[in-house]
Amino acid sequence: MRFSALGDILMTVPVVDALARQYPETTITVVSRAFVGSIFRRLPSNVQFIGVRLDNYPGVLGLSRLVKELCEKAQPTQVCDLHDVLRTKLMRPMFRLRGIPTCHIVKDRKARKAFVRNRPLTQQETSFERYTKALERAGFPVKLDPSVRFCQKPEKTESVKHTLRVGIAPFAAHATKIYPLDRMEQVVSLLNRRGAKVYLFGAGGGEEALTRVWASRYENVESVVGTLPDMAAEMELMASLDVVLAMDSSNMHLAALTPTRLLSVWGATHPKGGFLPWGRDESCCVQRDLDCRPCSIYGNKPCKFGDCRCMDIPVEEIVSKLCE
Repeated sequence: MRFSALGDILMTVPVVDALARQYPETTITVVSRAFVGSIFRRLPSNVQFIGVRLDNYPGVLGLSRLVKELCEKAQPTQVCDLHDVLRTKLMRPMFRLRGIPTCHIVKDRKARKAFVRNRPLTQQETSFERYTKALERAGFPVKLDPSVRFCQKPEKTESVKHTLRVGIAPFAAHATKIYPLDRMEQVVSLLNRRGAKVYLFGAGGGEEALTRVWASRYENVESVVGTLPDMAAEMELMASLDVVLAMDSSNMHLAALTPTRLLSVWGATHPKGGFLPWGRDESCCVQRDLDCRPCSIYGNKPCKFGDCRCMDIPVEEIVSKLCE
């Protein structure tokens, strides 16, 4: 079970894939938000997916009904909670009352708080490692292969062979993780002048509106927000590109599942906090070495200076790294 955040759900994909391949006789049922199902359905045939709309299961009685339904649909012999929040903490004893053993991820919140306060920064355990340790406690040790990707890179046609194709995902869940949007538009403009084809990724609402404005201003810029049928199609598009530029966000983690080169911009958070994208290292990160970084593990706290100086990164630097 893992219900949020989207980036954390996507980080379970390599772990579930390794589990399925190394235990082919075991049926694994992933329980998560319905809209991520298209990604998990690409995994081996012994992986099943149940999409859940949590608003339909309010309160303790609602969770009890959800547990009952999951037991009927999946008939689990064991439950692994990869979320460990209040909702899943309440669900675990409900499973155990039905005779189903449970295990859960250990987040080590104390170590994460110390990470934000202390210098020098020390590498924290990654989410991938935390997930695998939870499975090991359940009796299913798995070995991860960081070279594995979950989407093939299509062969380029002759017509696009010499054109740089760039995906840009300029948004994130928290403002402190977003490169200033006026500067990001300058990145788009510079790439456009260099003849690159730019695809803009995002979610609905204001993100869709802004990407459509940018697309209307520049000849070779296209917004794909709201145009793709599901998340797997978004991943396939990313796989066809030469490089993806993203924030510390769910789109960063989605792009990391593909063979495409990835460049990510980090502001209030830090890659050593445990959320580096799958199969990548800090060489894919653009960041500033400031004593005030990181403000927090998740980027959900306001900048104490009020100016997000960690995002004071020259536009030319980002464009240069993309072209490299």
